[in-house]
Amino acid sequence: MLAAILNVEHWIRAAGYPLLFLIVMAESSGLPVPGETALITASILASRGKLQIELVIVLAAVAAIVGDNIGYLIGRKGGRWALERPGRFHRQRRQVLETGEPFFERHGPKAVFFGRFILGLRVWASWLAGATRMPWRSFLLWNALGGICWATVIGLLSYYLGHAAGDAVKTFGLYGLAAAVLAIVTAVVAHRRHRRGQERKRSEHTTAEPAAHRSADE
Repeated sequence: MLAAILNVEHWIRAAGYPLLFLIVMAESSGLPVPGETALITASILASRGKLQIELVIVLAAVAAIVGDNIGYLIGRKGGRWALERPGRFHRQRRQVLETGEPFFERHGPKAVFFGRFILGLRVWASWLAGATRMPWRSFLLWNALGGICWATVIGLLSYYLGHAAGDAVKTFGLYGLAAAVLAIVTAVVAHRRHRRGQERKRSEHTTAEPAAHRSADE
């Protein structure tokens, strides 16, 4: 993730707002490019005074809506064929169709709105909406709401986290900040391992109890 942000940052610094718009629009239309990473990167740059956060959010929202509608049109005209055809990423595309289509048919509007916040679904949601013949007006409404909320939430979070990171570097230095991040990551990993161990023990205990009862009965 960090490498992706640093790589995108280089291009966003060079090309600015137009590149942000193009990347977000391309991802939203169905291309596997780092649209959300571009938004995060641009928002962090805005926290450093390189860009304007208001313009970053507006451009990202508009790009998301435009791109999603392009994806919807593609899905409407030939989405199923595009997802099922042989070739590169065939397995991933097929999996998207098999898991996403039933969910989409049951939860159409919610899938469009919340799909904007889910990595895999964000790329394919508009295609699936078109492929399942979701009414365009309903799609446009929920897509616009999702795009605006997504750009605002991700943009502002990244903006304020960028400020916080900058303040932390000033206070503790770069190495101090890196050590703090490493400590947090280590604590999270240790907690997850401990929880998995506890769940495994409970599962083994639950499995062992019926076996013990059967032995006693015999």
